[in-house]
Amino acid sequence: MHRDEMKSRLEAHTAPWDMLVIGGGATGVGIAVDAASRGYEVVLLEQSDFGKGTSSRSTKLIHGGVRYLQQGNIALVMEALKERGTLRNNAPHLVHDMAFVVPNYDWWEAPFYGIGLKVYDMLAGRYGFGPSKILSKEETLQRIPNIRREGLRGGIIYHDGQFDDARLLINLVRTAAHQGAALLNYARVTRLLKDNQGFLTSVVFEDVENGHEYNLAAKVVINATGPFCDGVRRMDDADAVAMIAPSQGIHLVFDRSFLAGTSAIMVPHTRDGRVMFAIPYLGKTLVGTTDTPITTSTLEPQPLQEEIAFILETAGAYLEKVPSEQDILSIFTGIRPLVKAGDEKNTATLSRDHTIHISNSGLVTIAGGKWTTYRQMAEDCVDHAVALTNLAMRPCVTKQLNIHGFHRTAEKFGHFALYGSDAPALQNLLRADPTLKAPLHPDLPACKGEVIWAVRAEAARTVDDVLARRTRCLLLNARAAREAAPGVAALMAKELERDEAWQKQQVEDFNRISACYLPQAG
Repeated sequence: MHRDEMKSRLEAHTAPWDMLVIGGGATGVGIAVDAASRGYEVVLLEQSDFGKGTSSRSTKLIHGGVRYLQQGNIALVMEALKERGTLRNNAPHLVHDMAFVVPNYDWWEAPFYGIGLKVYDMLAGRYGFGPSKILSKEETLQRIPNIRREGLRGGIIYHDGQFDDARLLINLVRTAAHQGAALLNYARVTRLLKDNQGFLTSVVFEDVENGHEYNLAAKVVINATGPFCDGVRRMDDADAVAMIAPSQGIHLVFDRSFLAGTSAIMVPHTRDGRVMFAIPYLGKTLVGTTDTPITTSTLEPQPLQEEIAFILETAGAYLEKVPSEQDILSIFTGIRPLVKAGDEKNTATLSRDHTIHISNSGLVTIAGGKWTTYRQMAEDCVDHAVALTNLAMRPCVTKQLNIHGFHRTAEKFGHFALYGSDAPALQNLLRADPTLKAPLHPDLPACKGEVIWAVRAEAARTVDDVLARRTRCLLLNARAAREAAPGVAALMAKELERDEAWQKQQVEDFNRISACYLPQAG
């Protein structure tokens, strides 16, 4: 899937599209997969790169949401647990079981949390990943050797799903493309056009790479831009009342030595009302997350010093090896597109249920939700969109639709397991040119061949696309990713036929972006 091929597909389509989706995150791409697999003609436009925002900055969990169980939102938990099972069936190369341990330091914690997690198991039913059970102190230490031992009574183990969010998203993009959709990154929508009756008929977008404008007609337009959905709604209606109460959460990444073993830690209650996770992730330790209300959504949100201090403090209360700011390899920040609920100010208590809004012009906006429920959200949204048109209603097929890369035993591909069924082709690329086996940096897991693959097969256009999302180098070690950037730019320039000025600009842009991933902005 090369961007030039996608653009050609878009330009060759002269009739109005059945559906035009704005937004290339989990929600938008999920809608494109659903609609295209039903047989509708679908085009998707993304202002930056696929998954540039929230969808590549999650806690990397496919889960029912223990916190929502605490809130009493049983319906959301049941839906999410069912979707968790569906996603593992459809993308086994990317979604796998992760054991979580809730450490107990007070006498009441084992029975209290044990009962809650048994309810969690019960709600999962046949979609469960494994039963929860109470652990002794010795069993807890065996699972998590680095847990703070002072006062430890034992723990409770339960099971949830882990995944790589950006890699799942790019696989969904390719799934939609295989189903016939046209998906274009770096395509910024600038205007919504209406007929003389006030109904939305087309959109104008700018190709960010060359500045050219294009007009695309569609029978229905879907706004799936997450934290940015109010901006699109105000293109439609300047007086539209904001739907989104954005909140940002940060994650800190440390060396693997901070969390030995294969299990994760879940702290069920922190002083800001959230749960805290410490998770093994791609050979590192990922700890998060915070919940900080913000006023403006940006593509590169900045971590706040108080958020960093909060995570360090909370992690230090549970880990024998207490992390410091000097131990941070990377910081990544994501924005939750929470839907406003009256005068509610504490975003930690806002629901993650999704909302579908239809404006007077026919613009369909979907907001809220979370990664785990993206498929159900897409199904609901496509059903609503079809009802607004003269299109025939066709059944959703995504419950049984294998996602691109589907492979039952992808672990046999070792480092390339996340590529699933693409791994053999990528390995062939390396065999054809052994120089591409060289690592991008001694402290990074990716090799040069993955850069070439990202450009040729996954629509990567910038150094940031490669280092932040096609590989996860920026999230794993921001300093090493910075040092690797010039080499990545050189590889991409040859592949994309760009000059030295482009390479220089790419490195400068990446250095600016990566500053957000370092303590105190570098």
